[in-house]
Amino acid sequence: MNGVAEAPQRPVARLAPMALPVEDDRLPPPGSPDLDIARAATMQPILSLAEEALGIPADGLVPFGHYKAKLTQAFTSSLDARPRGKLVLVTAMTPTPAGEGKTTTSVGLSDGLNRLGVRSMVCLREPSLGPCFGMKGGAAGGGRSQVLPMEDINLHFNGDFHAVTAAHNLLAAILDNHLHWGNELGIDWRRVSWRRVLDMNDRALRDVVAGLGGAAHGVPRETGFDITVASEVMAILCLAEDLEDLQRRLARMVVARRRDGSQVTAGDLQIHGAMAVLLKDAFLPNLVQSIEHNPAFIHGGPFANIAHGCNSLMATKSALALNDVVVTEAGFGADLGAEKFLDIKCRQSGLRPDAVVLVCTLRALKMQGGTPKSALGTPAPEAVRRGSVNLRRHVRNLARFGLKPVVAVNAFMGDSEAELDVVRPVCAELGVTAVDARHWAEGGVGAERLAAAVLSSLEGEAPEVKLLYSNGLPLAEKVRTVATQLYGARDIAVSPLAERAFTSMEAEGYGELPVCVAKTQYSFAADPTLLGAPEDHVLPVREARLAAGAGFVVAICGDIMTMPGLPSRPAALDIGLDASGDIVGLS
Repeated sequence: MNGVAEAPQRPVARLAPMALPVEDDRLPPPGSPDLDIARAATMQPILSLAEEALGIPADGLVPFGHYKAKLTQAFTSSLDARPRGKLVLVTAMTPTPAGEGKTTTSVGLSDGLNRLGVRSMVCLREPSLGPCFGMKGGAAGGGRSQVLPMEDINLHFNGDFHAVTAAHNLLAAILDNHLHWGNELGIDWRRVSWRRVLDMNDRALRDVVAGLGGAAHGVPRETGFDITVASEVMAILCLAEDLEDLQRRLARMVVARRRDGSQVTAGDLQIHGAMAVLLKDAFLPNLVQSIEHNPAFIHGGPFANIAHGCNSLMATKSALALNDVVVTEAGFGADLGAEKFLDIKCRQSGLRPDAVVLVCTLRALKMQGGTPKSALGTPAPEAVRRGSVNLRRHVRNLARFGLKPVVAVNAFMGDSEAELDVVRPVCAELGVTAVDARHWAEGGVGAERLAAAVLSSLEGEAPEVKLLYSNGLPLAEKVRTVATQLYGARDIAVSPLAERAFTSMEAEGYGELPVCVAKTQYSFAADPTLLGAPEDHVLPVREARLAAGAGFVVAICGDIMTMPGLPSRPAALDIGLDASGDIVGLS
């Protein structure tokens, strides 16, 4: 256990409830584009918000303009001895193209808690440019439950992702330079595993040949690109305890092999120090605010389908030292994000959630029940009933970890009471509370009932969280445990390539590491078309990659790619500037 887990936990105190209006005349009506709502909101200067809401002095921040800031290294170090607040994990049912709204719910819940007089803040991941310009869009919340400044957060936010990209590619450049200038370490150029990264969806770069053009241009070899959020450097940024731990983890990264099979690390190339220099500022949490002027940390951004899907440990630790309740989000569905939050982030850090919120929508339940996206506006209680098998499995999966979620039914315009009447008894049968939450349309006031249910869940003893598998279980058995216990799989099918990788990693002493399953987010199975709660399927494990610095092994399953592609009509085609230079089309 680290210092966070051992620090005393402060009780949840109630301040005077906030007297905020239900309606805010400054904001466009519900259903307006998120960008219009965000742009109409009035922000509080970040220095005054930090002092008033969190007690952070001006010299504890590095401002990035008027409305964004990073904590200083000195201030984060001063938080280590403080008692910590309670941690609420927000996760969701299996995502669909209709959207579930985890980020929106996380922001709304924090706003709702503050309205009830609880000192709370939200910790979120940073958006990647790939989805912003691709299919998914931004990740700053939605409607009246957003974090601001929305445009900045979705585009280039304080340069963190650029720093990760630069540090990762510096290592790649140094490695190729080492090969060019005599290869003193005896690296087998055919066994270089370190690829390059780019924060953009670009399928054409998945597999490339580098070093062409003659002897002056390096050693020709096959390589490729991943998206920045899949970089081990991103994972390390989000899991490191402090700058010393950051540098140690960077040095441990395995980047290649010699002809005898022995490892070559970033430390062997003596580049981990320069990488840490590039990441020094990016390592510090970013402070912003919600529409309702409540603080938010947005820091780090690994995807949960191809990486571990959690915001940074540094941001979570800092928030817990500054608040009574911290709301944090894990990516995609609970089978991916929540599992990795628990089996990777919690296992490494000693943190444990004190409560869990499981987000669902009637629209997503209908899609899981077979309703096409074009018909989601039509009430269909029977489709909701059929799709509820997906919700049931996620609730039962969380119970395997010793967690009993509050189910947040994230309301959409046009939801019918008849459909809600299907969800409530399903949750009652499972022994969990279901709350319809209307924060998207109403802001914090629409999340007050959800906030009250979460506070009720936080009363009494914290849950005894049980991790899914022990450290000593073989790597393939860890993947099999996740697949059979959470995904409903009959078994896993490990390719010869992955089997050799697992055997080699265990022989080298990495068998104790947790596994990070990279698979489609759209199904419990590796086949994204299998909706609901499929059973008796087999999870194909295509490849295994060692992330020694991050402290886990990635099991790549099915057709999942660590460099996504763009859809037939990317969102980028609708984004631009108007005559005044303002951004339009960003969502």
